[in-house]
Amino acid sequence: MTQQEKTLIEENIVDVLKTVYDPEIPVNIYDLGLIYKIDVKESGDVDVDMTFTAPSCPAADFILEDVRQKVDSVNGVKNANVNLVFEPEWDQSMITEEARVELGFD
Repeated sequence: MTQQEKTLIEENIVDVLKTVYDPEIPVNIYDLGLIYKIDVKESGDVDVDMTFTAPSCPAADFILEDVRQKVDSVNGVKNANVNLVFEPEWDQSMITEEARVELGFD
């Protein structure tokens, strides 16, 4: 797989991640800053490291499965591994500028 192919797959993954929402927040998980890493491997396997705004997120299972299914559906992805991490701890500074405006923070 060329670097260009990997980059295209990563861009497509970002696009699908922008369709995943926490039911309690009207901003997608990517713009909330909940995605820490997207690693596209030569084999087509993809590792995604993500977190939640709070460790006790009631929608955690639903969101994790939604992320896995959507990343798995991207053309070129053979297998999606979604890892839930809590380091570094998420905070509001990780939210994109666009999402901050939408949430009324700026």
